[in-house]
This record gives sequence, C-alpha cells and structure tokens, in this order.
Amino acid sequence: MAREQIAPTKSNLIKVKERLAIALEGYDLLEQKREILVMELMQTVESIKILERDLDKKIATAYPALKKMLLVMGREKADRLSRHSRQRVELQEKRVMIAGMNLPSLDVKLSDLELTYSPANSFAECDETVVEFYELLKILTELAAVRTIAWRLAREVRKTQRRVNALEKQVIPTARETKSYIESSLEEREREAFFSSKLLKRKAGKE
Repeated sequence: MAREQIAPTKSNLIKVKERLAIALEGYDLLEQKREILVMELMQTVESIKILERDLDKKIATAYPALKKMLLVMGREKADRLSRHSRQRVELQEKRVMIAGMNLPSLDVKLSDLELTYSPANSFAECDETVVEFYELLKILTELAAVRTIAWRLAREVRKTQRRVNALEKQVIPTARETKSYIESSLEEREREAFFSSKLLKRKAGKE
C-alpha cells in the first residue's frame, strides 16, 4: 500500500494520526449508516413485493370484469359510458425521513370514486368494472410511491458503500502506512542521535 509522500516529522505524525482517527471514526459511522440503509431497503422491497402481489390479484379480477362488461354492453356503449367517468390524479413531491435522511418521494392523491352516468343506462357489470379499475389505480399509485423510495434508498446504499470502500481500501491503509513510516523514521533518528551523543561523550571523556 502506497504511503503519503511527506517529511517524517513529529508535526506530520500528529497530523497523520488525526487524519487516521477521523477516517476510522468516519468508517464506523458510514458502516452503521450502510447497515441501517440496507435494512430500510429490505423492508421497502418487502412492501413492494406485497403491493405487487396485491396488484397481480387485482389484475386477475379487473380485466375479466372488463371483458365481461364488453360482452354484456358492447364496445360502443361501453365507450360512451366511459366518457362520463372522471378521475382526478394529483402528483406531488413529498419528503420522507428514513435513516436520518430527507428523501424525495411521491404523494399521489386520487379523487373519490364517482359514477357520473345515469343508472338507467348502466349495468351492474359496468359498475363492477369501474370499481375494480379504481382499486387497481390505487394500488398502482401506492406502488409507484414505494418504488420511488426504494430507488432512492438503493442509490444511497451504493453511494455509502463506495465511501466505505474508499476508506477501507485506500484512506485508512495509506494513513496507517504513512504513520508507521514516520514513526520508524523518527525512532531511527532518535537511535542515531543517542549513539552520536554517546560517541561525543566518549570523545570528551578521553580528552
């Protein structure tokens, strides 16, 4: 592992020790953050799986209801009635606090279900289809919001993992190598100074 190209002085040793201490502390904090993020991501993924199962179940009932409605009413009448059905969907960005981070997500609001056509021109199959697809839309919007959070969490996990790897494989080993080099150099200087001092004393004694 390469070390820093700096002079082996006591002041540089103090600086390197401080950087190493900060790097080790940062590594511990980032590792804790990464573990929390991974746990949050796993929980969010589980929520997505549940919503996806609900979505599959709703699709399994919504599309057969639509097919049945088309068979009973015919496509032309179904098309005319569908133009009287209005559904408002409002999308807004919202902030979600997860693992101490303020993450952007989606806030999806659906208006209440309204059957605006005349009951006299309607069929039970029509009402059933509208309700089925309204519930399907609710699941889709909720799934979109949760997936947005999962995507943000996954990005934060990757970012945190890169920082952890940089500290673990580059910053900390380099600081340790530099610290060892400076300490060895200073110890060698001290030994040389000690032996030089003894030689000078011997010479002074002989004189």
